[in-house]
Amino acid sequence: QVQFVESGGGLVQPGGFLRLSCSVSGFNSEKYGHKDRHAIGWFRQAPGKEREPASCISFWTNRTVYADSVKGRFTISRDTTKNTVTLQMNSLRPEDTAVYYCAVDPTNYCETGALNFPYEELWGQGTRVTVSS
Repeated sequence: QVQFVESGGGLVQPGGFLRLSCSVSGFNSEKYGHKDRHAIGWFRQAPGKEREPASCISFWTNRTVYADSVKGRFTISRDTTKNTVTLQMNSLRPEDTAVYYCAVDPTNYCETGALNFPYEELWGQGTRVTVSS
C-alpha cells in the first residue's frame, strides 16, 4: 500500500511562514496507466468547509499549479530522488488555517493545469496548520 510521511504543520502568527514536507513510498504508477508521469500535491480542509486543492507539481515535466487563494504566497517543489514534495508557505493568513493533506495525482491532471486528487487511497493522513495571534 501507499504510505505518506507528512510533517511541518504547527501554530504560526499571521504574516509568518511554515514549510510542509511529504514523502511518498509504495506508489505504483503503472497501476494507473501513467508510468512515471504522476504528480503530487496538497489539498486542505478547514472545519466545516469543503476540501480545497492548493497546489501540485508534476514529476514528469516539473510543472506547478497553484490555487488562486495561495498563488504568490506558496511555493511547491520536488525531490525526485527521494520522491518528496515541499510546500513553502509564506505570508500566512488566518484563512489558511486547515488540515493540509498530501496527495498523489496518478494520471497527472496537474500537467494540464488542473488540481485534482480523485483517489482517496492516495491521500495522506494530514498535518494541521493554525494561523492565529
